Amino acid sequence: MEMIKGYTWGFYSGTGRFMTKEAEASMERLASNGLNWICIPVNCFQETFYSLNIFSLFGRTQTDEEVRFAIRKAKGLGLKVCLKPMVDCLDRSWRARINFPTETDDYWKKWFASYTRFMLYYAALAESEGVEMLCTGCEMAGMDSQTRHCEELIEAVRKVYTGTIMHNINHGDEFRFRWLDKVDVIGISAYYPVSTPEDNSKQMMLKKWAEHRDRVRACHEHFGKPIMFAEIGVRNERGCTMYPWDFHYRDDKPFDEQEQADFYETAMQTMWDEPYFCGFFWWDWKATLPPEEKARENKDFTIYGKKAEQVLRDWYKNK
Repeated sequence: MEMIKGYTWGFYSGTGRFMTKEAEASMERLASNGLNWICIPVNCFQETFYSLNIFSLFGRTQTDEEVRFAIRKAKGLGLKVCLKPMVDCLDRSWRARINFPTETDDYWKKWFASYTRFMLYYAALAESEGVEMLCTGCEMAGMDSQTRHCEELIEAVRKVYTGTIMHNINHGDEFRFRWLDKVDVIGISAYYPVSTPEDNSKQMMLKKWAEHRDRVRACHEHFGKPIMFAEIGVRNERGCTMYPWDFHYRDDKPFDEQEQADFYETAMQTMWDEPYFCGFFWWDWKATLPPEEKARENKDFTIYGKKAEQVLRDWYKNK
């Protein structure tokens, strides 16, 4: 596969946000950094981590019209598209915790019936729009532990969708789920820690990334599939590279754009030329951007207007 120079755009935007001039300008700015791919999430929900039904939610789920608009906008900018339907729990449980406290299969059968309907709906939409990649799940360890159901899901998706199927596991789960050989690309949420309390230098990050690279390479060798970082990123807060997955602000921690930029630099330096590695969907770029002079006033994952945006641009445009 070509190197995917990608970014995730518009997560949790809610109804009505994609079809605005602000969203178009946001995607244009993102694309100007040298992207060739974009990942567009669609947000759907279930009530709790043990609920059985997945649904769209007025005001929070992007409408089909909006999703098609965003896909067509991206293609108009020359970008290939990954559509990423995502399930979140309204009780604020992490989607990896979706599970059922029983040894019988009844609950999983019911849940997978709902999840399969959800995924096939967006697989058909992706097919109709010529979307190049579909993500069939994101950080769903409970679901991914159900081998037979997952294999049946992928088989069902292939009947309606002819593009590349990518499945997004969490870092640390590289060898847990034996059915991953059924997808085309294994995506990893690569929120790997790369610094220590004593040392957040680029040298330390490169050392840590080399260790993580060995694990990623072993994952490829185990399954025989290309690997990508389907999510990866870190906030611009001092110390965040010790826990890149963490989205909680710490008032006692200072802003640190350089640490964020170094995370980007060292990740790409480590992985770019690995022959089995096919790219990045960095996390995440907002559908509505603040004025650029205000861009540095947050400690968010977004790199808009921050030092890491220049790092991204340098790699995506010059490599």
